[in-house]
Amino acid sequence: MSLRATARIAADADGGLPLLVSDGPLALRRTRAAGPYTGAAGSYAEASGPYTRVTVVGAMSAPLGGDRLAIETEVRDGARLLVDSAAATLALPGRSAEPAAYDLRITVGDGAVLRWLPEQLVSVRGSDLRMRTVVELAPTARLVLREEQILGRHGEPPGTLFTRLTVRRAGRPLLDQELACGPGAPGGWDGGAVLGGHRATGQLLVVDPAFAGKPVRAALFGENAAVTPLAGPAALATAVAPDALTLRRLLDRILSELAPF
Repeated sequence: MSLRATARIAADADGGLPLLVSDGPLALRRTRAAGPYTGAAGSYAEASGPYTRVTVVGAMSAPLGGDRLAIETEVRDGARLLVDSAAATLALPGRSAEPAAYDLRITVGDGAVLRWLPEQLVSVRGSDLRMRTVVELAPTARLVLREEQILGRHGEPPGTLFTRLTVRRAGRPLLDQELACGPGAPGGWDGGAVLGGHRATGQLLVVDPAFAGKPVRAALFGENAAVTPLAGPAALATAVAPDALTLRRLLDRILSELAPF
């Protein structure tokens, strides 16, 4: 039987969580307050003020084929929220022939900060997942959002994975990007123009009004990662790697340079 579940988060400027609702396999837990992420060591510094922290804990195996899961997050004006996860998310095959869906719907208010830093999404052989992330940002909102996809567990081919990230700032489009991998994806996804045979891919989006006065410059980070300024106070880092650990190290390095808040 397929699951239908929607978890909800709302964060206030005083550090409160007036809404923290778990549902089905999506268990939300308030965890120790934290400051900005400092990099590969995995710690959070207190230099620029604490964050309210919510950790997504998987209560059961999901998403399976046919499941419809969602997390709705509201970061209210002036709030500082960090959302992470306790473990990787595994997209798994299920009894239903229908693809699974996992939707993230996020709003960030004026003067608010969101750091969305979950663990990796692993596309397991035989799975079929459609993942959609939609973010609405107020003009003075700041955002760090990381996505990492691992194509198959060790030694196995990937499942089918379609992801789309749509971000609007002050009601105007900032980024709209899709990625399709695995069986059923358009041809060429594993070729030199996309993944180049790598098994791990990810992106890091940083939106900061401070970039309007000091734009981010385009840069390469080794052979497999690049930072691109967007048409707005934002920068997008994209990377491919042979494995999850190498990918995380690349994105951590970029994060430490782009987002000191």
